[in-house]
Amino acid sequence: MGGTVLLIAGAPVGRGRLVEAAGVLPVLSAVAPGVLAGADPAHVVELADPLEPQAVLTRLRAAAAVPDPLTVFVAGQLQLDRRQRLPHLALARTTPASVRYTAFPWHWFREELRLRTPGSTTLVLDLHADPECWEQLRAQPLDCGSGHAVYGRIAPPPGRRTVGQPSYLKAVATLLRSGYRPPLEQLHQQALARVAEESGGKGVGVVLGTGAPAAPAGSDPHTALADAVRAGRHTDADALAARWEQAALRAHGAGSDEALHWTEVRADLAMLAGDPVRSCRTWLTVAAARLGAGQAVDAPAVEAAVDRAHHQWGRIHDAARARELGPALAELRGRVPGRRAGALDHVRRQLEQLQEA
Repeated sequence: MGGTVLLIAGAPVGRGRLVEAAGVLPVLSAVAPGVLAGADPAHVVELADPLEPQAVLTRLRAAAAVPDPLTVFVAGQLQLDRRQRLPHLALARTTPASVRYTAFPWHWFREELRLRTPGSTTLVLDLHADPECWEQLRAQPLDCGSGHAVYGRIAPPPGRRTVGQPSYLKAVATLLRSGYRPPLEQLHQQALARVAEESGGKGVGVVLGTGAPAAPAGSDPHTALADAVRAGRHTDADALAARWEQAALRAHGAGSDEALHWTEVRADLAMLAGDPVRSCRTWLTVAAARLGAGQAVDAPAVEAAVDRAHHQWGRIHDAARARELGPALAELRGRVPGRRAGALDHVRRQLEQLQEA
């Protein structure tokens, strides 16, 4: 079994930049892929100062779909959107007023990695927070999802007219260039010691070092699902998820987060099985249920459901099935426009072309 590595470095261009995030990529790229991944052979994907959040999402989604161990290195800066006050990874075009549309929502990391086998994913983070985000993080820690190992640090805003450096990741890369990858907890502590030494103990910030949760594999249904998908037993995987969905419905009721979680799992399983019709229909059901339960049209889970329904609809090659699902998607897109400009217009144009086909 090999490994996959995703290197992401993002920060605004111009006055809004708090950290020279991309400066760490040449140092990381000089490390042998197998050492970065902790497994050989290894596949490395690099994103330097990406412009669009959708570009990051596409790369993350592709990396998350690979069953091999995944290590995600992220350098950059965190900012809050003004409407929901949610942390985002700022990208090249991000400004304080445009965070919601030009930055990468941090909860997308959690959403895209949630189906991975516990213990198979590692996040190594070197982040600087703007003043608003830094203040919020003191009360609300950054949520990276469960089942993953998380190491790194979040630094406070640098001084005025000062641009910070991804010192933690540079220390990690320097240590790994020896060709030896120690246990991650040991590597983490060595990198922190270097940062503290270089900064006189002032530049570490909030330390992230949750480690990898234990995987009790026989009792975790997500592990069984991942095993079934890897073996190509998609029908068995859906049947297992359906049983958990029914159990959640009985225990918590329709519209509950517990029941909707398993409906979302079934939508993802349909995607992995190459069935975009079923995946699209299921995501439409999730979106409608969340809205029916009173969730806001810009709630992250609602937007994610509609975005994924839209994505899967675009993969349907059968014109008749696409025409069947298109009106429901258009109706939801009218209520949930999402973060991509022109999403509703795209659905309408595609429907017009399908009607002419």
